[in-house]
Amino acid sequence: CCIVLLPVLLHSGRCTCQNLLPSYTVLCAKTGLLFVPPNIDRQTAELRLMDNFITTLRHRDFANMTSLIHLTLSRNTISQIRPYTFADLQDLHALHLDANRLTVLDDSHFQGLVNLRHLILANNQLHSISEGAFQDFLETLEDLDLSYNNLVEIPWDTIALLVSVNTLSLDHNLIESVPEGIFSNLHKLARLDMTSNKLKKIPPDPLFLRIPVYAKMKGSPLTALVLSFGGNPLHCNCELVWLRRLTREDDLETCASPKDLAGKYFWTIREEEFVCEPPMITRHTSKMFVMEGQEVSLRCKSIGDPEPSTHWVSPDGKLIGNTSRTICYENGSLDILKASDSGKFTCIASNAAGEATAPVELVVNPSPHFDPKLDPDPGWEGFSPVLLLSLLQSSSKEMHGS
Repeated sequence: CCIVLLPVLLHSGRCTCQNLLPSYTVLCAKTGLLFVPPNIDRQTAELRLMDNFITTLRHRDFANMTSLIHLTLSRNTISQIRPYTFADLQDLHALHLDANRLTVLDDSHFQGLVNLRHLILANNQLHSISEGAFQDFLETLEDLDLSYNNLVEIPWDTIALLVSVNTLSLDHNLIESVPEGIFSNLHKLARLDMTSNKLKKIPPDPLFLRIPVYAKMKGSPLTALVLSFGGNPLHCNCELVWLRRLTREDDLETCASPKDLAGKYFWTIREEEFVCEPPMITRHTSKMFVMEGQEVSLRCKSIGDPEPSTHWVSPDGKLIGNTSRTICYENGSLDILKASDSGKFTCIASNAAGEATAPVELVVNPSPHFDPKLDPDPGWEGFSPVLLLSLLQSSSKEMHGS
């Protein structure tokens, strides 16, 4: 059964195999390989190519290896995976690509891995993962390791579909936010590690409330969910009370803000110190006079913890959105592109602690040159063809006369 590759392929050793009847294991570790050897037995069940200098993976490298169950490519210099490289590996259960130089994963890279259970991508340089990158093994994947990469964004909608996932390692990245409820259908999740990211807040999730949650694995029951959020710049207000209630005294979560809680461990802070401040509107337009048909901006600034979101309500009680006539901005401003009716607009600032309102009166004075029944911006369409021709001819005569 032993497979010895040609010496010309190996500059510092040889590949060896162990007979694990009825399966083959081929070991080619630390042999100076620059590419996947072409003469590996196609019936191999386990292939270990770690600690080499392989840079590119191609479809021909693993073509017809339908018996391969475990593939280890750790600690190479792989920066490129050609489309459909793994297309023939329909029975592969584990793929180790940690400690390489991958930067991007797209829809074609893992196509064909319909039975994959373990995908280890730690210690690469990943900054982008497409929504369809894990499409072929959404229901089979049990272990996903994306730790120690450069990920700011995660394909969260895809993560939410990994119904068999047991361990999810997203630690040591640059992740700034987690959507609410993204883990709610991951009923088999036992460990979620988001240590050392850029998270200021973490929304509660129905999954966290259904089963016991602990900060570390040691001593926790098998049915528990282990959460790790230490090393994030967490803002400790009322939105994080849920996490304070779940953690034990051996957790590593600390507060980065507000100032009086900065640097403190969660378990040293009383629950009632995790407070929010309701919104307060600090400045707003009091009364505005404008001519009919003119553009007008209404201002509304607010403070609070967490930062309030601002909405506007029209004089007839309807919520104002972005339309062809109005533009709402995140800073609280409202632009009315062509004023037509007088009335009292309402600015509403809201956050987790409450809301504040302020009235803004708009007085629209009639203009003799504006008729709202006409096209609001007629341009040349407001002129008859005869008048247009007359104007063009007149303009041409003036140019030639000068």
